Amino acid sequence: MGSNKQQRTKEVRQEGMKSGLDTSRAVPAVVEEIIGRTGFRGEITQVKCRILQGDEKGKTMRRNVKGTIRLRDILMLRETQIEARRIRSKVTKGAFT
Repeated sequence: MGSNKQQRTKEVRQEGMKSGLDTSRAVPAVVEEIIGRTGFRGEITQVKCRILQGDEKGKTMRRNVKGTIRLRDILMLRETQIEARRIRSKVTKGAFT
């Protein structure tokens, strides 16, 4: 019974490596621009950040951040492949509108 559980977790790890997403390391990125607020209640802030290390070094991407955030803050990104969708409508909630 115990070996079956080990085998399943081993298979899941191998599948994660096949997809190219290495979630074991975090990559630092610096916040360059605060785009706006999003989410049902305006609790999410969308920012543009530049990746500082790794294979994608220098790439600028859009990310959603929950919590307080300022310019030049450092984010630790688990993955750098997926970018957040653009905010389509003008959001009237929050401090950055």
